[in-house]
Amino acid sequence: MTAPAVLDAPRPATAARRRVLLAPVTITPSKPLMPSHLKGLFWTDVMYRATACLAEVDYRFSHSTYHLTEQTLAFWEFLDRTQGDTGYAELTEDDIGSLYVRHRAAEDRVPAAALRPYADAVEHHEWVHPAATRVLELWRSHYARLGLYDPGLLDHQPPGLDLEEALEHLRARGLCLDHRAVGGPVYLDLTRHGLPLRQIVTADGRPNYLACALRELLPLAPHYDELVFLYDRELDPDYQLLARVLGPLGPDVHRVTVGRVPVDGRIRSARAGGWQGLDAAALLDAARADHGEAAIRLGMRLYFIATLGPGQAQSHRPDLLRQCLGRAERLLAGAPDTAEPALPARLGVHRRDHTYVDPYRLTTSLLGRRRPAPARDLLREVFLCP
Repeated sequence: MTAPAVLDAPRPATAARRRVLLAPVTITPSKPLMPSHLKGLFWTDVMYRATACLAEVDYRFSHSTYHLTEQTLAFWEFLDRTQGDTGYAELTEDDIGSLYVRHRAAEDRVPAAALRPYADAVEHHEWVHPAATRVLELWRSHYARLGLYDPGLLDHQPPGLDLEEALEHLRARGLCLDHRAVGGPVYLDLTRHGLPLRQIVTADGRPNYLACALRELLPLAPHYDELVFLYDRELDPDYQLLARVLGPLGPDVHRVTVGRVPVDGRIRSARAGGWQGLDAAALLDAARADHGEAAIRLGMRLYFIATLGPGQAQSHRPDLLRQCLGRAERLLAGAPDTAEPALPARLGVHRRDHTYVDPYRLTTSLLGRRRPAPARDLLREVFLCP
């Protein structure tokens, strides 16, 4: 999707087709996809496909925007410094993820000057480190097997504003506290709205995730009637700030928190490793032993959306995943070709005061014991798309 011109006037909405932008939190391409990642991806995918039956929907998931964060650039610098001319094209996600674990364990913060050549290459030459490209290629194959919509994993999708343009917009609205002239950092200032100061650029010029999000979303927001964020609850303070900045530009802003998936009662970070047997490739391989493609796609969604739910109290349970795959087989076997009323009306009941379709309400509706089997048109358009 090409970024619109900077802060153009919004397009008028039609009564029938509102414009919706889905903006889930991105995943740094440095490790395998874990259950928490998959949960967020399935929630976004079902929301996107269901809402697209009712509105004009764009799904923004730009790695180009967030490659500029220190988390990513410092890993790339670590790889070049410690691995030399390693050929990444033959490495697995586990291989690259193990290097990421080593990098995070080292906790050596490199000088900003060492990262500037990487940032310049990303910003001005569309460069991506070969390790990240390899991970994204592997993720794209998982997306294809799981029936996930690919929003452009390997595409160059730069933000519509450079950093200075974004800061100038914030300054014009009285939302920026810039101390760079005296050697300090830059803050997003929403204190008059009762929200805390939030640093978005360090004193040595490093933008964080929030600064990158503002570069991307400030020019996009005026073009939509509704903006939907999907993210894990630990990020809620930052998304409250984003909602406060972007709401006055026109869209109704909705924040959807999706809890992470504990393993044995603990929330695990990928930076510590421990994904063996739990990553997307392993879960897919285990499921393929007993189930076909359609049942895997539907069963995974039943598990990660309906069974695990929006919170994070339920630990990952392989037995429940197997039950969902079996349930998917039965639903597919009993599905009529279509149903009444028409599909948009059946999807519309899973909205509240918003345009987007709630993935949890929709997916749990497939599991009611006294409800008729879901029709194939619903399964095909929302849960089984190639």
